[in-house]
Amino acid sequence: MPRRDPSGEHPAVLILAAGRGRRLGPAAPDLPKILLPFGGRTLLERHLDCLSDAGTGPVSLVVGYRAELIEAELDRLGRREQVALIRNPDWQDGSAVSLDRGRAVLEGGPVVLMDADVLYDRRLIDRLLHGSRPAVLLLDRALEPGDEPVKICVDAGGRIVDFAKRPEAAHAFHGESVGFFRFSSEVAARLAGRTRAMVELDRSLEYEEPIRALIRADASGPPVFGYEDITGLPWTEIDFMEDIAKAERLLPLIDGPLIHGPLVHGLPA
Repeated sequence: MPRRDPSGEHPAVLILAAGRGRRLGPAAPDLPKILLPFGGRTLLERHLDCLSDAGTGPVSLVVGYRAELIEAELDRLGRREQVALIRNPDWQDGSAVSLDRGRAVLEGGPVVLMDADVLYDRRLIDRLLHGSRPAVLLLDRALEPGDEPVKICVDAGGRIVDFAKRPEAAHAFHGESVGFFRFSSEVAARLAGRTRAMVELDRSLEYEEPIRALIRADASGPPVFGYEDITGLPWTEIDFMEDIAKAERLLPLIDGPLIHGPLVHGLPA
């Protein structure tokens, strides 16, 4: 049965897939990252299968670099009519521009927002859809050290107080963001407005910045942003060559039967 947002509506899905993936080097010189294959299926096919199983609403892809290859993959999968493509001719600007291109989706009701370049266990989508707050993020406490991971920072009372690679707010603990979000209609509309305003001032911003601005604006009053802890479930973002190797190691966990034993950094303990 399709999963509903707490509002009773099926959330639409907006996937940001416009970038090139330069940091992968020769691993993907001519492919959008969403077309990288793992276990004989592209990330695009895997996203669509997971979302279909979860029963979400219509899917939109913001595309830019070599969009024709994404169209060809949708044709190959027989899913061209099921997915709306949103063109971003300025894909080389910051990813906030891609988010702004999808503002009609954000303004249309509850939304699941996703990074395209993530290989993941489908249970992450279940956790995302079952979160009870108007805005839900996925948090993994087993983050890699350094400035590269985007961190979700939580205070002693359980409120998210910052969301950045280099957070500034005092907090009790932090974990890594998976790059998947669910927003109620109201929060999604607020995000659309905040993104538009910020992009008009600075087109180099990454899409996390408007989300961070909303989180920090909600520092008082009833919490709007919440998180689901997915520590132990296998996933990886594909940014660097070593991430491809990690993804290949995770495939038996992601494609095999559900794992109930302990995991460390998404790998068997």
